[in-house]
Amino acid sequence: MTYFPDYLKTYPNMNTTSPLHISINKLEHGFRPHRHDFLEFSFVFAGSGLESINDTTHRMASGTFTFLLPYQVHEIITDKGSKLQLYNCSFSMDLLMETRQEQTLLDVLDHSILPPFIQLEGDDLAHMQQLIEDMYSEYQSEAPWRELMLQMRLKEILIYFDRYRRKHANQPIISNQGNKTRAAVWPIIHYIHRHYQDNLTLAELASTFSLSMSRISEVIKHTTGQTFVHFLHDLRLRHACSLLISTDLSVSEIALEVGYGSYTTFSRIFKQSKGIVPKDYRKLKQLS
Repeated sequence: MTYFPDYLKTYPNMNTTSPLHISINKLEHGFRPHRHDFLEFSFVFAGSGLESINDTTHRMASGTFTFLLPYQVHEIITDKGSKLQLYNCSFSMDLLMETRQEQTLLDVLDHSILPPFIQLEGDDLAHMQQLIEDMYSEYQSEAPWRELMLQMRLKEILIYFDRYRRKHANQPIISNQGNKTRAAVWPIIHYIHRHYQDNLTLAELASTFSLSMSRISEVIKHTTGQTFVHFLHDLRLRHACSLLISTDLSVSEIALEVGYGSYTTFSRIFKQSKGIVPKDYRKLKQLS
């Protein structure tokens, strides 16, 4: 039987002006294999275990900081008799695209050579923990400038992570395979996320990023596990489901809002994916 990891598509606050959520979690039995289309970092402050990212495995203990890219399949296994306690922060790639230093920030996404984790000790551990605790405290507050402070703290944490791993680049990784994803793919994925409501085509992507359509198809498939068409439909249908549940917009209006040129096309693709037509989906969710 073919095995498919869970695909987690939402997190608190993801549809707000500050798409970021940070929480404290306690894992007695690890966490099942899964992937998602947003960015995430974790920081362990107690307990021990293993984390697998694609085909790469590393130890987790107090001071382990991991930065996960979208669509990477990852799993956490807690050591027997232990309880992993960690911060998890989920956030949109948009938050790394809002300054003039875009390429510098996107470079943090490149795990092709540098590992996706670091093991902090001593003063470095204390400094990172203080940064994350401050971020968590800010997240819990209603203070003025809260959203801006969270974004500034996020970037400070990621820069500290990247500086540390560049300085300690010889940390061992228990694996026979490395992550071949290149940072250049993320502007493409980000562009699709920003323009899926438009009449987006492979030809437009190829022209925008000066690549062939076959190369664009290849990097999307390699990164997301989906073809361009399926990836585009997935983003549109997720938005449509949200609108069906939370608004009084007609199905035709929702079809146009999420990027489909006609009700007929939208209804057909929705039924192929969900098993029912949009109107019935809305009724079902209203009754649940």
